[in-house]
Amino acid sequence: MCRKAAPTIHTSRQYDRRDMLVPMRYLVAIYRFLIAFFCLAGTHEAWLLGIGNKWVYFTFQTNMALGLVMLWAGAATLLKGIQPPAWLKGCLTLYILITGLVAMVVLGINSSPYLLVMGIRTTYMIHAIAPVMALVDFLLFDPHRRFKWHYVLTWLIYFPLYLAFVLVRAAIWPHSGPEPGGNPYPYAFIDLSRLGWGQMTVNIAEYLVVFFVLGLVLFLIDRILPARTVLTAS
Repeated sequence: MCRKAAPTIHTSRQYDRRDMLVPMRYLVAIYRFLIAFFCLAGTHEAWLLGIGNKWVYFTFQTNMALGLVMLWAGAATLLKGIQPPAWLKGCLTLYILITGLVAMVVLGINSSPYLLVMGIRTTYMIHAIAPVMALVDFLLFDPHRRFKWHYVLTWLIYFPLYLAFVLVRAAIWPHSGPEPGGNPYPYAFIDLSRLGWGQMTVNIAEYLVVFFVLGLVLFLIDRILPARTVLTAS
């Protein structure tokens, strides 16, 4: 006579983990969609109201890019699809954190002009809420130990491209704004007409060093944190 195979025994802990993963996946998807909402709502005057020169701001570019990637990440989390590449997610996390830090330390977040969306200042959405939420998403929900050492260097590519865009635009349309009086330079530290090439080059070099250090910190955090997250733990 053939023996029947012994039934597989599942512990209550295994069931608990599996039962927790499904609602957690939904919560993380909602959280990522919420980040996208703050990014897109905070920049709506550029893409919805037709104020084109707002795209010169570093803040608007980084928030728009993060918002689109968070829509991708939220949908992929919900549908168990392909997540954004580690390089892209890390790059946008770095630059949205830079956006928040520069606004709070250098520019002053309370002095920025703003609109209201659902009673919340748009300047808070893109300078404080989105950066903090993106950092939490990186720390808690992204799989870690995926960053390569060269990411710290390749993440820096965006900043020179952004500067080239600002300078070429200012040379072609010198009175196009968005700053008062038609000034085409969105930030004082890259205002070529006021600083000259020498001082502006020094400013850019200093910012690149700071960006490199912050990218290195992000890389080290990724290497220190456990590879598994609440979404990938089995």
